[in-house]
Amino acid sequence: MSRTGPLEGVVVVSLEQAVAGPFATRQLADLGATVIKIERPIKGDLARHYDSKLKGHSIFFVWVNRGKHSLVLDVKSESDRHFLDCLIAGADVFLHNLSPAAAARNNLTARELSDLHPSLIACEISGYGPGGPRDGDKAYDLAIQAEAAVMSVTGSDEQISKAGFPAADIAAAMYAFSGILAALFQRGSTGKGACLSISMLECLAEWMSAPTYSARESGSSPQRAGHRHAYIAPYGVFTLADSSQILIAIQTEEEWQRFCEGVICDHELSTHPLYSSNEHRIANVETLETLLAQRFAEIDPKVLRSHLQENLIANAQLNDPIDLWTHEQLLSRGFRMDVDLGDGQSTQLFPLPLNFGTSSAEQSWIPSLGEHDSELVQDIVARGEAVLRVGRHE
Repeated sequence: MSRTGPLEGVVVVSLEQAVAGPFATRQLADLGATVIKIERPIKGDLARHYDSKLKGHSIFFVWVNRGKHSLVLDVKSESDRHFLDCLIAGADVFLHNLSPAAAARNNLTARELSDLHPSLIACEISGYGPGGPRDGDKAYDLAIQAEAAVMSVTGSDEQISKAGFPAADIAAAMYAFSGILAALFQRGSTGKGACLSISMLECLAEWMSAPTYSARESGSSPQRAGHRHAYIAPYGVFTLADSSQILIAIQTEEEWQRFCEGVICDHELSTHPLYSSNEHRIANVETLETLLAQRFAEIDPKVLRSHLQENLIANAQLNDPIDLWTHEQLLSRGFRMDVDLGDGQSTQLFPLPLNFGTSSAEQSWIPSLGEHDSELVQDIVARGEAVLRVGRHE
């Protein structure tokens, strides 16, 4: 089991489970890195047991763990801990998503490992970050969405809502992924590793910057906008004459002019004082949307969609996940990869959305618990043992 790509030759050891840590390292694996996933004895990663919807496998586990090697270790065992220490010493990158307390208890904090191995890129992901009054709190995705005010700006006037995907986990994984890539680039010129500490709360706080700064300056939280944009109008979902729905997005005054004159044929609306700028339109968004709904009810949907295209007005279908999987654009671009599930089974998944041409992975695999290349692992351990011997000698 091997991969090619821009990170070929980079060794990543990861003590990980659930989504945030595994998604970060899966992307490194997609780019050709060798990823050794450390799992608990008997049960392994808890995400293996979330469900069995994908031919007996967990959807979440398959999503975030392709292309890895699974190694079962009990870090509380003295011999297994020594084995882990050797792996870390022989790796380029070590990542964990333990709680700060568990990391400290096991001497696996990014700072400790970075100090011990100056060329290592040590990365830790936690809910709230080490230190501070909340560093010991349980930090599941939905809890962080609540803490980061994501739920306060998602939904409608009547009902708050979470994001429909694990936004906190994904945010943390993406910052870990990009941070590791930056650290690898830096190490290429300096020889020095890095100490990266990723907080899920801080990642979502960054993503919440616009509504947070708006609330800070105005003194009040923004109103939940449902399926419309909170700061730009018209920008949202509209119902057409045949009861179908469409998303229409207008961001510039030039687009507003083209929309009024070329799509709904209403020149007066484009200069109406209530709608003559985005600030005016968003302040009067409900009356504007009522007016547009009336216009749309009078226009043949096919004609309307054609006029939107002709006048370069952004519009989109309201797809469900099945529509996304069969999306004509994704299909035409071959946005698929084959993945071996083991036991003679296979599936297709979306590949990493980074196209490196011939180095892009077209096939991958999902490791069963403990499935790994023993020769490869032993090579890493041997390299790590040599590093540790030199360290003790010094």
